[in-house]
Amino acid sequence: MRQTRLHASHLKHNGKMIEFFGWDMPVEFSGIIPEHTAVRERAGLFDVSHMGEICIKGPGALDFVQYLTPNNAARLGPGKAQYSALTTPKGTFVDDLLVYYQNVDEYLLVVNAANTAKDFKWILSHAEAFDVSVTDVSEEYTQIAVQGPEAQGILSRLTDVKLEELFSFHFAAGRVAGAEALVSRTGYTGEDGFEIYTRIPNPDVIWEALLEEGKSVDCLPIGLGARDTLRLESCLMLYGNDIDDTTTVLEAGLSWVIKFKKGDFLGRDALLKQKEEGVTRRIAGFEIVGRGIARSHYSVFVGGQKVSEVTSGTYSPSLKKSIGLAYFPIGSTSEGTDIQIEIRGKRTDAVVVPTPFYKRES
Repeated sequence: MRQTRLHASHLKHNGKMIEFFGWDMPVEFSGIIPEHTAVRERAGLFDVSHMGEICIKGPGALDFVQYLTPNNAARLGPGKAQYSALTTPKGTFVDDLLVYYQNVDEYLLVVNAANTAKDFKWILSHAEAFDVSVTDVSEEYTQIAVQGPEAQGILSRLTDVKLEELFSFHFAAGRVAGAEALVSRTGYTGEDGFEIYTRIPNPDVIWEALLEEGKSVDCLPIGLGARDTLRLESCLMLYGNDIDDTTTVLEAGLSWVIKFKKGDFLGRDALLKQKEEGVTRRIAGFEIVGRGIARSHYSVFVGGQKVSEVTSGTYSPSLKKSIGLAYFPIGSTSEGTDIQIEIRGKRTDAVVVPTPFYKRES
């Protein structure tokens, strides 16, 4: 299995390691619930170095990114990033991703770990018509996320980046714990926080410095388990579960990333047609009324008829209830709709609820 440059640090801090799409990654350190609570109430530290980074460079870089993604990359400028997607001609997902503006002819795409090779191949297959070079630079980067209400306080004492001036989806180059890095106000938890990209060969100096600086607020290292419960509470999509090449951007409730007026992009015609005709299904959130925890692939019933399967489900440590996401016929997505989830052969009552399930106080 592949290892991130922080692997030794994970073992040092008693990380429980598992295989995750070919990577040896920590699923937890002190336990999913205490780690989840640390991020919601204080701060937590994540190794997300398994994520992929793909560089698009050249005179045609902007035009190419505009063609690959539905969001409007022309709105980006120095120090700005945006959430977007790689879309198929059918308007479905190759992946979701972050797009970083590096300079007028260079963009960095940050993609999901499980999809890096696939995404790189997809991008290359469409590059010939554009004056660009495409490079998989994933091996160069380590990515560390510090998330939670105390994240800014912890990081501010270790960096020369003026974090108070860094807005959401903005980034700046600087130093963290004395090492060169790019600091981005982004994350995958629903909390305020930062993602730190560095190319230094020993990124554990940043990791250990953040943990040491965070001791005063009991900042904890966080594994994949709590990362999943945090993102689901905040209704952040997970590729392979909630979105994939069978679900369109509109069905996934992400219409806000589609900018039809910007011009042509892969999937534009299909998405425009679907918008005009109206989607027939859409993702929605639910919570279990009785006992039991909904898990991925559990059957979902409306009016006694199976309509889909759970895409993501868990017990919410913040809300103290079982929650989940699933695709429903458009007429069954309204708040308060009664549904049932089949858990271990028994249908359990549930109800459609608004999302996100959790939203931090501003």
